[in-house]
Amino acid sequence: MNPVYLDYAATTPMDARVRDAMTQAMAELYGNPSSLYAAGRAAKSTVEKARRQVAALIGAKPEEIFFTSGGSESDNWALKGIAFARRASGKAFGVVTSAIEHPAILRTSEWLERQGVPVTRLPVDGEGVVAPEALERTLSSLDGNVELSQGVGIVSIMMANNEVGTMEPVRELAEIAHNHGAIFHTDAVQAAGHISIDVEAFGVDALSLTAHKFCGPKGIGALYIRRGVLIDSLIHGGEQERGLRAGTENVPAIVGLGCAAEVAAAELEEEGKRLTELRDLLEARVRTIMGCVVHGSQNAERRLPGTLNFSIAGIHHDALLIRLDRAGFAVSAGSACSAGSLEPSHVLAAMGVPAEEAQSAVRVSLGRWTTEADVLAFADALEQAVSSMRAL
Repeated sequence: MNPVYLDYAATTPMDARVRDAMTQAMAELYGNPSSLYAAGRAAKSTVEKARRQVAALIGAKPEEIFFTSGGSESDNWALKGIAFARRASGKAFGVVTSAIEHPAILRTSEWLERQGVPVTRLPVDGEGVVAPEALERTLSSLDGNVELSQGVGIVSIMMANNEVGTMEPVRELAEIAHNHGAIFHTDAVQAAGHISIDVEAFGVDALSLTAHKFCGPKGIGALYIRRGVLIDSLIHGGEQERGLRAGTENVPAIVGLGCAAEVAAAELEEEGKRLTELRDLLEARVRTIMGCVVHGSQNAERRLPGTLNFSIAGIHHDALLIRLDRAGFAVSAGSACSAGSLEPSHVLAAMGVPAEEAQSAVRVSLGRWTTEADVLAFADALEQAVSSMRAL
């Protein structure tokens, strides 16, 4: 039996179309995009094509897309760059985020606090949702309180959670942020390429994404920055990316990101429907196991199409994952960025999930090459593993 990969939220296999496009770029596009001769112009043209492809995926203008090394850099740049640019210009620069963000936002927020930037973290409810009312209350309490907050300059709330798949009410949250004069950033690393995104309709001012979450290469991502938003550079040097992000462009990786974005955009609706059906099929089977609890939004439409997070009473996830791996199934206990940590998931803790239950949590994330046969085989293996563990 070939191993069945069910951890697409951690990373995805590369699509053959992306691989072919990158292989051609590596063979043919050797020029530096900043050079004026033909080889440089060819590379530059391809980079700009990829910029248009990424922009189309999220409803942005090409000139609002800036290439980065991935989601973590994009998140760091958004928070640090906007906060420092606003502080330098005399504008409010405090940060409001949530308790369930990816470590790229959480650790960046902690660093900003050490630099004198005030940070407020919003709680979530038991389904992992940031309530718009909570943001409104927080911003209202902080407005004008210079001693406490130096004003709120940026609100950063993820579009969809990487562990439980809950999708946040981004449109409402962005509107509230704007009503209080704040910039709104969203970490869309888990959402981009999987759900329909329109930055104009959503009202977001900055958005992070990365290619390897939608069947593109690792080490390449993008930050959308709405025209007119003040932001400082994170990486200084040359004049690449319109003077905001220095460094010679990684042309093959950028080509891969652009191709992956185009493929995802073309297949988004059909693939989303297919994955939702498979997720619901798996969830129905999982819920038949005694002591099973599903985490995240209980409204399936408010969860990412391919993500299912659940706990099974009395079953520690480490032991279960080992058994499932031996049976040929790759799943995880949560975020790959927290793998190896002995602490319970900060996401589940923020949702009020008891520590013992959190230590049983398993995340199954489906993707482009997941089949119904894979889902049914996994459900069988899960039931057998739980039964044998409980028999010990």
